[in-house]
Amino acid sequence: MTFFYAFLIGGLICVVGQLLIDLTNLTPAHAMSALVVLGAVLDGFGLYEPLIELAGAGASIPITSFGNALVHGAMAEAEQHGIVGIITGIFEVTSAGVSAAIVFSFFAALLFKPKG
Repeated sequence: MTFFYAFLIGGLICVVGQLLIDLTNLTPAHAMSALVVLGAVLDGFGLYEPLIELAGAGASIPITSFGNALVHGAMAEAEQHGIVGIITGIFEVTSAGVSAAIVFSFFAALLFKPKG
């Protein structure tokens, strides 16, 4: 059932993003930003972690999990370090993913040549 829930929840997140692009005047960048905000709001209300437990990668891979990570890290560090923890928590939780994306993109650019 784990694979089914991952497919269902991940697919629904993608459908929401596609509908935002198709049915509104939002650009793909705006739709992606809306999904990040949606993930942040869901985590703020404590609803995103149960979604990750249910769907696994179906909820932790889409862009909504970035909003979840931002809020989750900020809230966890704010409990320990106060207001300063809000800023440091955001960077601490998301820095590994952003750094990995930069490094892997660099190596992909070295290995492959775009056609144009």
